[in-house]
Amino acid sequence: MITLVASLKGGSGKSTVAFNLGVWLAQGALACRLVDIDPQATLTDVLEVRREEGYAPPLRALDKRALTREQLTEVEQVVIDAGTADMDSLRLALALCDRVVVPVQPSQADIWSVQRFIQLVATVVRERPPEIIGFINRGDTHHAVRETDEAAAALVAAPGIRFIKPRLSQRTVFRRSFSEGLAVFELESKGKAAREFLALAAVLYADLVR
Repeated sequence: MITLVASLKGGSGKSTVAFNLGVWLAQGALACRLVDIDPQATLTDVLEVRREEGYAPPLRALDKRALTREQLTEVEQVVIDAGTADMDSLRLALALCDRVVVPVQPSQADIWSVQRFIQLVATVVRERPPEIIGFINRGDTHHAVRETDEAAAALVAAPGIRFIKPRLSQRTVFRRSFSEGLAVFELESKGKAAREFLALAAVLYADLVR
């Protein structure tokens, strides 16, 4: 399964999601390959922190040169972290992946961005386009704030994308995850962020957790 974590919106948490998914898959003893095609190389940086700190399993990210059918099908699972600074690589990844996972922050600007992204995918991949899966990322934690539920409702109604219910909230531990080179479920195994992420992973990789 080739999973591309992507969107047109900067700062949506794509690298955080890709990093945590990569660690989760690797801890499950699955043959997993991480690919960082974002020129900012945030995923590459956090994996370097992880290796320097000596955390197991150590992980590395390949760069855009790995965007070939041969390399991406050598392993069971591939997670690709993409940005919009290199649109050529993003388009190539869209043509190669099985699905696109889109983290969506609860704002109208993000909903508009998702709609444009769906149009981009349809333009780039006309035959057998990848499945597009959206979920709420950095959701509000206060029950009185309605933006998160409103964004979720907008995603449910949006054509061309499958909305999944598990959401990640705006929590400090996700930022710590990056600075310390540890996944949230390694940092706080019984914390709320860990439960949220594991629920998300269980839906994204339902065939692996049955």
